[in-house]
Amino acid sequence: MSEPLLDVAGLSTGYGDSLVLENVSLTIEKGRSLAVLGRNGMGKSTLMLSLMGHLSARSGRISWRGAEITRVAPDDRVKSGLGWVPQGREVFPSLTVDEHLAIAARPGRWTKSRIYEQFPRLAERRRNLGRQLSGGEQQMLAIGRTLMTNPDLLLLDEPLEGLAPVIVKEIASRIRQLMNEEGLTIILVEQHTRFALELTEQVIVLERGRIIHSGTSRALLDDVAALDRLVGMRRLRDHAATHDAE
Repeated sequence: MSEPLLDVAGLSTGYGDSLVLENVSLTIEKGRSLAVLGRNGMGKSTLMLSLMGHLSARSGRISWRGAEITRVAPDDRVKSGLGWVPQGREVFPSLTVDEHLAIAARPGRWTKSRIYEQFPRLAERRRNLGRQLSGGEQQMLAIGRTLMTNPDLLLLDEPLEGLAPVIVKEIASRIRQLMNEEGLTIILVEQHTRFALELTEQVIVLERGRIIHSGTSRALLDDVAALDRLVGMRRLRDHAATHDAE
């Protein structure tokens, strides 16, 4: 087995006096994929913030390519190859699509022309301001902007949240393409349970800040009883209905 790209050991963190994540450990190798599942408020987005350095660890260790980065600043994590697409997209309302991509650019294979090839709709709206974009277009821009940093690991926090079914299908297709054709390593937080499990190889489930399940995505997808117990079958049924509507 090769050395993990990212190795998290015993990570605990929170806000103020509240402990949100407790003793979380995970690893991911280059070119692999991991889904992070759990009901709302169980620590999934907190984990993403911690991995990017926006939330300080209270205990535990985060290593990237074998070097500890637990206390490394967020900007330096981006420079080292960690890329984050945050929940809520965080698009600047007064910047154009072109400007969003330009300010994020770092040397590498991802350029504006490649982003526009990947997301033709963004090319059509390259002079539009962030506030003039639809929710789906903003999500495409958030992904494209992060790709412009040329990451080796892409953290996706609820990329399908609040999107219409036809846009869900398009965004999901682009994420699959990034993995299958570009070989990107991905950690995915997503409430669309079936999509997350079908897309990824490994899965962890968080409950009250602790990992209560770890295994292969395929095995969990096939285990209806475990899915119902761990994340609630309602989410799986809701997504199945959305999938049928597509």
